[in-house]
Amino acid sequence: MKNSFKIGLVSLGCPKNLVDSEIILGSLNEKGFEITPFHELADVIVINTCAFISDAKEEAIISILDVARYKTQGNLKYLIVAGCLAERYKEEVFKEMPEVDVVVGTGSIDQITGIISRLLSGEAEKERNKVYANKPDSVDYLELSRLMSDDKPYAYLKIAEGCSNCCTYCIIPSIRGDFRSRTIENITKEARLLAQNGRKEIILVAQDVTRYGTDIYGERKLVSLIRELSAIDEIERIRLLYCYPELIDHELIKEIKENPKLCKYLDIPLQHISDKMLKAMGRRGNKQYIYELLDKIKEEIPEIVLRTSFIVGFPGETLDDFQELFDFVKVGYFEHVGVFTYSREEGTPAYSYKTQLPEKIKNIRREKLMELQQKNVEKYNNSRIGLIYDTIVEGVADDGIFYEGRTCSEAPEIDPVIYFTSSEPLENGMIVPVKILCSSGYDLVGEVVFPGSDVD
Repeated sequence: MKNSFKIGLVSLGCPKNLVDSEIILGSLNEKGFEITPFHELADVIVINTCAFISDAKEEAIISILDVARYKTQGNLKYLIVAGCLAERYKEEVFKEMPEVDVVVGTGSIDQITGIISRLLSGEAEKERNKVYANKPDSVDYLELSRLMSDDKPYAYLKIAEGCSNCCTYCIIPSIRGDFRSRTIENITKEARLLAQNGRKEIILVAQDVTRYGTDIYGERKLVSLIRELSAIDEIERIRLLYCYPELIDHELIKEIKENPKLCKYLDIPLQHISDKMLKAMGRRGNKQYIYELLDKIKEEIPEIVLRTSFIVGFPGETLDDFQELFDFVKVGYFEHVGVFTYSREEGTPAYSYKTQLPEKIKNIRREKLMELQQKNVEKYNNSRIGLIYDTIVEGVADDGIFYEGRTCSEAPEIDPVIYFTSSEPLENGMIVPVKILCSSGYDLVGEVVFPGSDVD
């Protein structure tokens, strides 16, 4: 039954948050609400926030205040703040931003549709200034219908929620709860629906996908899950995001090597290489183990592409610690690297560490590491010139001349893009052979080579 009220939604943060937002949209759609991208027309707006680091909190606050103006400049009646910021700061949201009507934590996502229904049916006074903050201890909400927010040929598929690691800089476990897996059957069911809707690349996400299954099956089941998903004919690519190094074993390496649908790509968030820093961060493993693991991966799968992230300026990081990290990056294991300055987050053990570093030092170290990695990227990009890669078409570039897409070597949104021309019209989702002609900064430029064409 169609509902006359219009609902807007703002999704902030990571792909895992985007999945939650699409579940909210799916639930609203099932109840007959009209979803509008025009905030000035919305009766209710939900902002699904991130609060992982200070920049994310700032973005969330700016977005809330920006949307709140539609209470006077548009049709907005109620503003709901959901997600990580809501879970982390609950009561503070109302004190700092009285424009907000309802706060919904990460454990209460499945209640948003009911909240909106009550707000719009005359029960607003009962709902206003109310905090929904159930303990985040279930994955049942992930089984709700999902309304995709775009028509891209890929989709993120959340296979688990929460995190049970004890990284001293991270607030996620207290916001999202302990690590908890979905069943293989439930994940496979959603993957089939995504494939039927034209999603050719499925990207498995969780705080740590390598831990998948340990809580409900008593053992790691990531490879078993991958094989189930690989059996879905319409799925052409499967990508893994966020594989912790200590749980990357021979079975997973072998599956990446032998499974033609599984992208030869790993995102391994290392954060540092200095043993002293790894221990201070609460990370498992050590420098020797990491070097040996990366050597093994590269030896078993020479063509694999690796991504990682590092934190510089963590409390107590000395110049020698940073030099270890610098030397490690210089080796060139990684085709893609993200570098972040340490963000001091209240509620984490590292917040109280006495040896906090000045922001200036953090920024200098980040710049040095990024400059070094840029040289690695230039070398990597040059090695690809003249080669042909299967590339998924994701649309037309802003200039209207080039198409843009990705090979198996690039994850969406975080890695570079392939820009390419074609002598024939292409449709989104097609996978075409693209010959790399040159690089443009971090990105690459190429052309489609059709069967029988001259590729010399």
